[in-house]
Amino acid sequence: MGMSAEDERAASPRDEEWPEAEKAEKLARGAALKWASGVFYRPEKLEGLGHYRRRETQRNNSIQSRLKSTVQSYLEGVSAGLEQLRSAAQEVQGVCQDLGAARWALLDSADNFQGLQQMRKLMEEHVQLASVVQVLPQIFSVHEVFSHILQLLHGQHLLEAHVELMMVEQLRDDILSQLHLRGLSGAQATVLSYFSGLQDLNESLAKQLWDIVGSSLRLVRKDPVLFVTAVRIIEREEKIDDTLLLEATFLPPGRPKGWRQKFYQVLQDTLTGARFHAPRMDAEGPGLAKHLAALQKDIVSELRVVKDLMVQCVPAHYNILSLCTATYHQALTSHLQEILREDLDKQGLFLLLEWALRVYHSPEMMGHPDLLPEVDVSALDPLMSSELVDQTERRYVMKVKASVFEWMQRTLEVEFKEWFREEEPETDHQGFFQSALPAIVMQMLNENIQVASLITNSLQQKIYNMALEELEAFLGRLREALAQCGKQHQQDRAVPKYYISHLLAVLNNNLALSNSVSSLHPDTACREVPGSLQAALDRMQKKATQLLLEELLLDLQPLCLQLPSRKWLSGSQLVGSMCEVIDKYAKDFSRVRKPVFTLLLAESELLVVNQYLRALLQRKMVCKSREERGQLCHRLLQDATQLRELFCGLGLDRGQQSLEAVFALRELIYLKDPALLSLEVLGFITKYPDVSDEHISTLLDIRGDVSKEVRHVVLEMMAQHPQVLPEGYRPIFSTILVPVQELPFCLRKGKCA
Repeated sequence: MGMSAEDERAASPRDEEWPEAEKAEKLARGAALKWASGVFYRPEKLEGLGHYRRRETQRNNSIQSRLKSTVQSYLEGVSAGLEQLRSAAQEVQGVCQDLGAARWALLDSADNFQGLQQMRKLMEEHVQLASVVQVLPQIFSVHEVFSHILQLLHGQHLLEAHVELMMVEQLRDDILSQLHLRGLSGAQATVLSYFSGLQDLNESLAKQLWDIVGSSLRLVRKDPVLFVTAVRIIEREEKIDDTLLLEATFLPPGRPKGWRQKFYQVLQDTLTGARFHAPRMDAEGPGLAKHLAALQKDIVSELRVVKDLMVQCVPAHYNILSLCTATYHQALTSHLQEILREDLDKQGLFLLLEWALRVYHSPEMMGHPDLLPEVDVSALDPLMSSELVDQTERRYVMKVKASVFEWMQRTLEVEFKEWFREEEPETDHQGFFQSALPAIVMQMLNENIQVASLITNSLQQKIYNMALEELEAFLGRLREALAQCGKQHQQDRAVPKYYISHLLAVLNNNLALSNSVSSLHPDTACREVPGSLQAALDRMQKKATQLLLEELLLDLQPLCLQLPSRKWLSGSQLVGSMCEVIDKYAKDFSRVRKPVFTLLLAESELLVVNQYLRALLQRKMVCKSREERGQLCHRLLQDATQLRELFCGLGLDRGQQSLEAVFALRELIYLKDPALLSLEVLGFITKYPDVSDEHISTLLDIRGDVSKEVRHVVLEMMAQHPQVLPEGYRPIFSTILVPVQELPFCLRKGKCA
């Protein structure tokens, strides 16, 4: 059923005023339609339409009744509220009328109040005068109190003296405070003058307090009453200071006194007294050890007194034990730095390092069982900074280095004199020559390294590095001394008398040093000898070996001068004599240990081969016939075989010998067909790459049957096959110089003769 135009006009204002109601109504209609379509979607459901209508009518009636009840209760509440507001408005109006009446009454009484103001001023003056009258007896008795306080101080009745002193100070401070509040600053000078004796009494009391604090360690042992009294007085003054500072309205003269801070300062000065200012003469040698021992004993003893006795005499917030510990620690830090400014010897530097890094933290001092666990210096800075420790260690290393150099130089001088004695060097239980030099040197170095290990690993490493450097330098000086001895021996072979024996002892000593160096390393797992030191040991061995070989050469040279010769070629005992000389030296060489003995045999064999080939090539003998060439080859074979058997019998393996060069050279000379020489020479230079064109030319000359064409082919082949010395090759021919062939003189446009 549609709405009329009037209903629409009536509904539109409501809809505009209540848009939510319209929205709710639409939602309700939509929900109802949705429900109805769901229930009556089949014709047979229409039979229950009356039932549904009755149920919905009952529900609507119930809802309407509840709504009416709710609206009725709201309306009753609004009525009650309006009635209360009406009553309150009436009461407020009555209060306003009463306030207006009171205001007019006050305005009428304003003249009477001026008289009361004058009365108030008179009352205040009366109160002030009454206060002054009350304190007048105290003011007049101030000087008498001063005298009594002074007597109490002289009798060391400090608590009583301090109580009266505080009373007088309180009186003075009250007067000054009143003057300050009234702006009467001019009168303050008069009051201060009247109470001037307070300053002297304060100073006298303070002096006694600081004397007591200065003797605190002694007092707490015998009778701590005075010390406790001093601490109580200091705490009283500290509380007065705190109170005045908190009020911050007026600060009397002399405040804050800061006596607690002064207590700390005096106690610290007492702890760091004369003991930390040792005379300069005690900073070196045994005096320094005594000084450090005394410091250790005194500090431990005094800290035990503080821990066991003084802690009980002061408030807990003083942290007196921590204060004393830190004071000692800081004083020791400065004191050690002061000592280190002196030119300490190595013993003094070692003592300081040991004391600061080991003793200080040990159970003998700050880790003493009587001090733990309350005393803990681990939280404090190190006694010596890492930079200072490193600097001191370097100074110590320099001192030790100078000492080691001096000892080594003295040992070298003794060793040098031993070389010229009229007796052989000493031998060990196996009969090998030796001297005391390696034992002295290694013991000296090892002791210094072991001593350094007692301090720090870094110092031990520094000493180890220094020891290797000094040993290397010592080997250099020893080599120079050996060279000087060799020069003197060259001038007179009878001096030294046992020259060869001492050279063999030097080789054994060098071997002993080489074997012992690795034991110096602080790390047992690292036994590698530094390259520079090993090179110095090798140079030393090489020098002694060179001097021995020079001796052998001097005895072999007269025999080498006799070859080649016709007498030698015909079968003399020349090589036999050489073998006798070599065998004699080999017996001497047997007095050195095997590695060096084998080296001497190998070097001696190389020297013999070198001299043999040198004589053959430099004083060349040209074969005039095949018979002479065969005779020469037979002699070379016999000599080389005899020498090889000799060295093999002495213990030198064939693989270590160089005599194969003589056998190979003999094959070149023995070759019957000269046309095959180029091929044979190629094999020869391949095996011995240090052979030069001059050497081959000389060998071809010795054959006596090589034509110019064959010589040219051989030399051309050598030019086409240059040789490079392989690594580890022992040169044989490079040290042999052969005379340069003279070219024939040619005329211009003519043929060479």
